[in-house]
Amino acid sequence: MAKLVEQYIDIAKKRNPGEPEFHQTIEEVLTSLEPVLEANPQYIEAGILERLIEPERMVTFRVPWVDDEGKVQVNRGFRVQFNSAIGPYKGGLRFAPSVYSGVVKFLGFEQIFKNSLTGLPIGGGKGGADFDPTGKSDAEIMRFCQSFMTELYRHIGPETDIPAGDLGVGAREIGYMFGQYKRLVNEYSGVLTGKGIPYGGLQGRTEATGYGIVFFAREMLAHFGETLENKTVAVSGFGNVAWGTVAKLNELGAKVITISGPDGYVYDEDGVSGEKIDYMLELRASGKNIVEPYAKKFKSAKFFKGEKPWGVKADLYIPCATQNEIHIEDAKKMVENGCRYLCEGANMPTTNEALQFLHDNKVVIGPSKAANAGGVACSCIEMGQNAGHTVFTPAQVYEQLEQIMINIHKQAAEASAKYGYDYDLVKGANIAGFLRVAEAMMAQGIV
Repeated sequence: MAKLVEQYIDIAKKRNPGEPEFHQTIEEVLTSLEPVLEANPQYIEAGILERLIEPERMVTFRVPWVDDEGKVQVNRGFRVQFNSAIGPYKGGLRFAPSVYSGVVKFLGFEQIFKNSLTGLPIGGGKGGADFDPTGKSDAEIMRFCQSFMTELYRHIGPETDIPAGDLGVGAREIGYMFGQYKRLVNEYSGVLTGKGIPYGGLQGRTEATGYGIVFFAREMLAHFGETLENKTVAVSGFGNVAWGTVAKLNELGAKVITISGPDGYVYDEDGVSGEKIDYMLELRASGKNIVEPYAKKFKSAKFFKGEKPWGVKADLYIPCATQNEIHIEDAKKMVENGCRYLCEGANMPTTNEALQFLHDNKVVIGPSKAANAGGVACSCIEMGQNAGHTVFTPAQVYEQLEQIMINIHKQAAEASAKYGYDYDLVKGANIAGFLRVAEAMMAQGIV
């Protein structure tokens, strides 16, 4: 079976050369499925894996726009509609210079299983553009978003493909794109999630991903009879995901000692709490994408330029920044510091080599496709709110979110145990997410 899985991995690599991020997620997921395929040969006969690793559809398009100096700029836009077996495509839009086909495919493939784990009727998709919103004026961002949506609108819809935000795409960008979509199709629908509250957005959505991560981490620790109370936590990032994570960790009694940005990380021995959490929002809103001002404002904090926080001693590590921010060298530092728990907040923040090293050294890992699924779960709740022409309260949203995250942990733990992996949430999440999609694909025939 291992040889067969390797064949599928090789097929993906040959069809998608020069896309290491996509290769990484294909390898990480497929190698988890060997015992599932042995127990279910019908999946092999039906070509489930061959179809699963090939997107149902992918579009690439140019995005011309005019900057404030009147100069024409051109960026490249993407949308991959990876799998719709369990529902319409659902996944965010990322605006960053690093966006290219390989990143979009990696994110879209991960999204299939993440969405499946929520138990909600949403398939996997992802998109974005190699546009950098940092330092751009509101007018420039509006013109870019309008141009981007002028092409994208023909490929999406409230029952077809419902994008959301991601890195570089917040409420401002979603608002501009929603306005342009509405203008183009003459229809007011829930085609985008992450919208502003006045026009159909979900109360509690901003903090949803971070809160969900902490709910999942709480379940991980509870499996070993522990709680988050008085635990020290090293967090990376300082955007919405990190902000929600830090806020909920404080609420549950943990002490957050780091945040980070592209410029380096901040170590705060007194803990990131109270007004410091609010200041994280100010840092993000500044548009400068740096965390050094935090250390200048609060005397208890020290700034480490150009470094990541993984050398700091902590009970729990939660990366919330970007993919592949934890390499083998970082993993070794974490193990040296007695790391017991890693809960992934960002999408695929740990390299496969680092994951294996942490696993071999008995570190309990909460994989991103499970731990950060709270964001897309709340996006689906927003879809339901829009379709029902109603409004949910924050309490209603948090209650649904918490139960979804408890169920995701339960699914991953049970799938891991059933297929002989003991308590391995990485493999368990892959298996549980795969099984629901595979069954749906089997039922729908060769499509």
